Amino acid sequence: MLKFRNTLSGKIEEFRPMREGEVSMYYCGPTVWDYGHIGNFRSALNADILRRYLKFKGFKVTHVMNITDVEDRIIAKSQEAGLTIDDYTAKYIDALWEDFDALGCERPEIVPRATRHVPEMVALIERLMASNHAYKSDGSIYYRIASFPDYGKLSKINFAGNIAGASDRIDTDRYEKEDARDFALWKESPSPGETGWDAPIGRGRPGWHIECSAMSMKYLGETFDIHAGGIDLVFPHHENEIAQSEGATGKQFVRYWIHFEHLKVEGETMSKSKGNYYTFRDVAAKGFSPAAVRYFLLSVPYNKQINFTFDALAGAEKTVAGLKDFRARLTEAKTSSGNNAALEATTAQAAQEFEAGMDDDLNTSVALAAIHNLTRDVNTAITSKKLLEDNKLQLLELLKRFDSVLNIFGEERHEMLDTEIQNLIDERQEARRRRDFARADELRDELAGLGIILEDTKDGVRWKRK
Repeated sequence: MLKFRNTLSGKIEEFRPMREGEVSMYYCGPTVWDYGHIGNFRSALNADILRRYLKFKGFKVTHVMNITDVEDRIIAKSQEAGLTIDDYTAKYIDALWEDFDALGCERPEIVPRATRHVPEMVALIERLMASNHAYKSDGSIYYRIASFPDYGKLSKINFAGNIAGASDRIDTDRYEKEDARDFALWKESPSPGETGWDAPIGRGRPGWHIECSAMSMKYLGETFDIHAGGIDLVFPHHENEIAQSEGATGKQFVRYWIHFEHLKVEGETMSKSKGNYYTFRDVAAKGFSPAAVRYFLLSVPYNKQINFTFDALAGAEKTVAGLKDFRARLTEAKTSSGNNAALEATTAQAAQEFEAGMDDDLNTSVALAAIHNLTRDVNTAITSKKLLEDNKLQLLELLKRFDSVLNIFGEERHEMLDTEIQNLIDERQEARRRRDFARADELRDELAGLGIILEDTKDGVRWKRK
C-alpha cells in the first residue's frame, strides 16, 4: 500500500488517485536566472523518484514541471547583459536539461514556461477579480486574503498581521495594498522599456504565485492528485496557489501535497556569502560523477534534511563503483543450469523489502539497504559457486526493476548496446593478437571515450562503464 505524508493534513495517508491507474502531478520547477545548485537538484531528483515509483507501481503518470523564466532577478540580469529575457534564459534552460540528463532524471511530459502562458494567467486574474478575491490598486492587482477564510490551511500558521513573504523568493510588493498580507497577482509595468505584457487588465507582468496556478490547472485540471516542491515553498508560494486556485474555482486544488526537505552544506544553510554555494556543475568539476551525486542525494529520504559534504560524496562514489562492479560480476558469472531455492528466496525478500520501503513514503534509505543486503548475499553465492542460471536471470531482471526507480546502476544512460561494446573489445583483442598495437590503442581510446574501462584479467578482458 503506497503512502505519502500529505502536508495538507500533516498525516501519512494511503495514496488513492482521482482516476484509477492514472496520476496527475505538478512539480514547482526552477527559476532560470542562473545554474541550478545542488539543493535545487535534490528537489528535482526527489520529484524524479516520485514519478518513477508511481510508474513502477503501474500508474500512468502525467508530470508537469514549470519553468519560471520571468521574475525580478531575471529581468535585472537580462538588462545588465543587454539581452532579451528569452535570450538570457536560453543558456540556463539548456544547462538545466544538460544537468537533468546527467543526473539521470526523466524529463516530465509537460514543461510549460511562464512567458508562454501569460494569457492563461490574465484569464485567471480576471476570474478572481470577478469573484471579489482580487482588486486593482495603483495599476497593479492584488489577491484579497481576507476573502479566503481557509488561508493558512497548508502551512498551519496563523497569518493574522503577517506580511506575505517567507521563502527564498520573497514577495517584495512595493505597491498600495488594502492589507499588508495581500500579494501581487499582476505588477504594473507602464513604461515602454519596462518588461510587461499588454492585457485587458492593464500592461504589466505576472506575480510569481499566479504562474503555477494557471499552468497547473491548464494541463492537469482544476483538481489534480499531487503537487510537489521544496519545503521552503509551503509559505508563501503554495499557500498562495491554494488561495488563487480555490478562490477561482470553488474546488479543492490539490489532493496530496508533498514537500522535500532542505539540503545543508557542512551543517549550514547554503549561501554565496558563506562560500558554500555549489551548483551541480561545480560538483562535477571537482571530479565527482553524476551517479555519485544521485546516490548521495537518495541516501537520505526526501522528508529529512541532508547534510552535503565532499567526504560523504567521496563515499558515495566508492559505493556506486561497488554496485556497478557487482552488476558486472553478476552479468559475467559463469553458471550451471538450475535454480538455487535459497538464493531465489533471498531475491524475493530483497524485492519485498525494496517495495515496502518505497511504499512507506518513498523511504529510499530502506530501498538502498535492501539492494546492499542483496549484493552481499549474491557475491557470497558467486564466490561459492552457488549461483545458478535461473537465479542469475531473476537477479538481473530485479536489478533492472530497482534501477527503473533509483537509476543508480546507470543502465538508462547506456546509449551503446553491450554487444556493440563487446565487438569493439573483440576487435581490439584481434589487433593485439596481430601485434597491431597502434590499432589496439586506437580502439582502447575509442572505448574510453565512450566511458568504458577495460580490465585485463587471467580470464580475459573485463569491461565496465564509468
